[in-house]
Amino acid sequence: MRIALGIEYNGHGYYGWQGQRSLPTIQGKLEEALSIVANEPVFLFCAGRTDANVHATGQVVHFDTRAKRHIDAWIWGTNSHLPSSIVVRWAKQVDYHFHARFTATARRYRYVIYNHPIRPAILNHRVTWHYYPLDIERMREAGRHLIGEQDFSSFRSSQCNSKSPMRNVTEFSISRQGDFVVIEIQANAFLHHMVRNIAGTLVKIGSNTREPEWMFEVLQARNRRAAAETAPADGLYLTRVLYPEPYIFPVSDPVFLI
Repeated sequence: MRIALGIEYNGHGYYGWQGQRSLPTIQGKLEEALSIVANEPVFLFCAGRTDANVHATGQVVHFDTRAKRHIDAWIWGTNSHLPSSIVVRWAKQVDYHFHARFTATARRYRYVIYNHPIRPAILNHRVTWHYYPLDIERMREAGRHLIGEQDFSSFRSSQCNSKSPMRNVTEFSISRQGDFVVIEIQANAFLHHMVRNIAGTLVKIGSNTREPEWMFEVLQARNRRAAAETAPADGLYLTRVLYPEPYIFPVSDPVFLI
């Protein structure tokens, strides 16, 4: 049978999603726990591989197994073998046409910036800190250039293995809630470091270092060197993965993320 899981994790201290020999990863910890419950090796496929120190509230994975377990066992049993920084939120049996990555129609990320002169302590590693005031109206104006299907080469890392730089951004928003600036972005898929590179460029614009039109110029350049430096991983969260019917899964509203 094929099982889909909804996963939440605090990525701080992990070397990203993808399993690596002798290094702590989200995939590695999950596969170890699931293999104990299944009493056989379990290999996971995820909707989107997150980088080191990136978090998730809405990651989706799937695996195949011959083990017959009550569906709740994949939640409670697995969680009992996981560190506190990783948790299975839900489990569903799906058909063999479902694939966590290839069936997905869109992914949604949230980037949280603590915009205050003094660095955060309790929220350390959960948000990105920027001490100069940010003008979100300028950032919002710049973000309008991101909407639509276009070439995002300027926001693509040199390690990106994607065959095409074309991505379709369907939603973008930015808001301020007290000392927090929250960026929301949804697309059919994302290039390696795409969200963090966009966030870095938006921060430059919000800090009045660059004009909002610079976002359009960066996109047109189709060159990574045209954009700002990559923003830190700490404030980035994968919050939702969207699928077509009949794959309708529970949504975890990350209200604690502002």
